[in-house]
Amino acid sequence: MSMNSQGRPTAPAAESRTVSSGPAALLPAEPLLFEIGDRDHSGVDLPDVEVDDSRLGGLRRKAPLDLPGLTEPEALRHYVRLSRRNYSIDSGMYPLGSCTMKHNPRLNEKMARLPGFADVHPLQPVSTVQGALGIMEQLSHWLMELTNTAAVALSPKAGAHGELCGMMAIKAAHEAKGQGHRKIVLVPESAHGTNPATAAFLGYSVKSIDANENGTVDVEAVVAALSDDVAAIMLTNPNTCGLFESQIIEIAKAVHDAGAYFYCDGANFNAIMGVVRPGDLGIDAMHINLHKTFSTPHGGGGPGSGPVVLSEALAPYAPVPFIRKNGENIGLVEHAEDGSFGRLTAFHGQMGMYVRALTYMLSHGADGLAQAARDAVLNANYIKARLDDLFSAPFDGQPVMHEVLFDDSFLKGTDVSTLDFAKAMIDEGFHPMTMYFPLVVHGAMLIEPTESESLQTLDVFIETMRDLAHDAKAGNVGRFTQAPMRAPLRRLDETRAARQPKLKWSQEDQRAKAAE
Repeated sequence: MSMNSQGRPTAPAAESRTVSSGPAALLPAEPLLFEIGDRDHSGVDLPDVEVDDSRLGGLRRKAPLDLPGLTEPEALRHYVRLSRRNYSIDSGMYPLGSCTMKHNPRLNEKMARLPGFADVHPLQPVSTVQGALGIMEQLSHWLMELTNTAAVALSPKAGAHGELCGMMAIKAAHEAKGQGHRKIVLVPESAHGTNPATAAFLGYSVKSIDANENGTVDVEAVVAALSDDVAAIMLTNPNTCGLFESQIIEIAKAVHDAGAYFYCDGANFNAIMGVVRPGDLGIDAMHINLHKTFSTPHGGGGPGSGPVVLSEALAPYAPVPFIRKNGENIGLVEHAEDGSFGRLTAFHGQMGMYVRALTYMLSHGADGLAQAARDAVLNANYIKARLDDLFSAPFDGQPVMHEVLFDDSFLKGTDVSTLDFAKAMIDEGFHPMTMYFPLVVHGAMLIEPTESESLQTLDVFIETMRDLAHDAKAGNVGRFTQAPMRAPLRRLDETRAARQPKLKWSQEDQRAKAAE
């Protein structure tokens, strides 16, 4: 018997397929603390305290605190059980396309927790943080080296924040040249939604550029959209369809000839780091998601980091603060100089993310970073090659980069939707891939394995996907429309949950539910 190390054991089936069955040991729904504990007991013995009302300013509580009393084991077990229901990159593969959910090496974490990095404060005197500034200076150097650019802003706290930074530099450059009338930004229809949102936030009008039949942007379409009112193009490369924009150099030249700037969305830099330098392609600004490319933690609300590299043309407009080295001393330029658009955020960015990213760079070296990018591309193409005969690809006949895009055509006539298919993956112990994005493809299924996953893991994932596809086409609709059946909770109304969240538990709600 072959073993599924992520879900339950798998066994060979027809056509040499490995049939993955779901995680049987998942816990049932975990009650809330309010439902476990009661108001009559406490895990801590405290003496009664007499409090003079005069010390409370009339704010004495008029009703019981109404907190559940639990013993220490009850409280501890509750949170441990909740943690076991989390899905994380440490527990299994994340095939989310466009997200680059890669492994975070523990060496990075160890370095970030070193004294002097973990407890550094942004208001410390510069003379006391020379080591931390040295980290920032080295990180800046290698980010510029990897992208062949002239300057970098470290302070942006995420990818979208980085987009804002780059576009603010572009806006400042136009205004400095008396070109403030340029109010149009070109954005391909396959772009991340933050691209047009960023442009609109800065007061620009967004003009969409259609993708061609190959899923990329034609230089002719860009040229036709250019005018004296265009400020920039915001192009992702590799794009969100997982394809390299083969005409990017020609597009950059056309944009520059029209007096506009080229903003490149660097969310997918993981596919080309150490192999292709975006500056050589003609970009003027590009944000880099440190979590996607250099393995700093992803998700959880932060802390994030989205440094922006700038070309020589935009370097004078970089925001403060930025690093300046004077002999052996490293300083921070805190006040805007001529050209700079000023301060983007209060402080200097996320030190822990800088340490993690630089540790990743130094531990891999130039050859290791390039190998990681090539492995990410190889893994995505391996999945594509193994699933091509059962799944439908909207832009077939060409190799992909870091991710592979399928659509729902192969499900036509099965009464199984993209959402149904994704929910069935949960029963097999896998996190679903990205669904319904990019919007240029109906029923999109976007899979990005990253370089972190081994051949064994990819094979188990692929065989599970093949088994699901076979079952869908064989008419086993119940396996999909009823899924997930082995998860702690069954299928939820996610739209209603997002729009009408219950943020407070009350006993009355529970009684009403029981009455129903």
